[in-house]
Amino acid sequence: MILAVDVGNTETMLGLFGDYEPADSWRLATERHRTGDEIALQLRALLGAREGSADPERVVLASVVPELDRSWDEACERLDLRLVRVDGRTDLPIRLAVDEPHAVGADRVVNTLATSCLFGRDTIVVDLGTATTFDCITADGTFLGGVIAPGPRAGIDRLHERSSKLPTVRIRPPARTLGRNTVEALESGVFFSIVEGIDGIVRRLIEEWGPQDPLVIATGGLAEIVAPSCRTVHRVDPFLTLKGLVCADRHLAGRPLVP
Repeated sequence: MILAVDVGNTETMLGLFGDYEPADSWRLATERHRTGDEIALQLRALLGAREGSADPERVVLASVVPELDRSWDEACERLDLRLVRVDGRTDLPIRLAVDEPHAVGADRVVNTLATSCLFGRDTIVVDLGTATTFDCITADGTFLGGVIAPGPRAGIDRLHERSSKLPTVRIRPPARTLGRNTVEALESGVFFSIVEGIDGIVRRLIEEWGPQDPLVIATGGLAEIVAPSCRTVHRVDPFLTLKGLVCADRHLAGRPLVP
């Protein structure tokens, strides 16, 4: 078993894997000032509360929050777990065909490996996190680049800050597009702005890139809420990035990538 960890700017996703499906998973708030001891205590509590699955042998981690690197090192040392970091410098069977390959976020690197390993077809990954990223990935595992847009919460927070009379609202599918009051109108506007933004950018990417019948897959914290209303998204997988870490672990251990 391995513990796959995706440290994002807002949330940290953890999954316990024996193969490509998680035996257990957790989604935690990312706190930049958390110490190694605090992370170790939290991991010990999460892992100790499970029933029926083995303890992890190592931690495989992708992070876009360098402030927490030392804390994760210390936490894994405290728990006697080997830590394997995955980023743009890791020797993986993918190609980063962009101007600054080492600057590509670890999550996008891992998503590229996941789609190459698990699907083997031209793919656009829509990752709805603090930012919404769109990754164009070829069937042979080449990351061509993509789009980085404000995340789903950014518009709500900005609107609330600038308009004192407008409340903050939840991101959820509205009952109808035509709002009958301020909250309904805001919920509709926020939700469908996200949906139409995703569909519009995906269409533009396909038109410019020109792949034949690409797979469009959504992941990230809000994927299961937003993606079902998108016309261009074919599949939702909240564990895609963690599965990419499993692929990386298998490759680095010299094991076959094919599930």
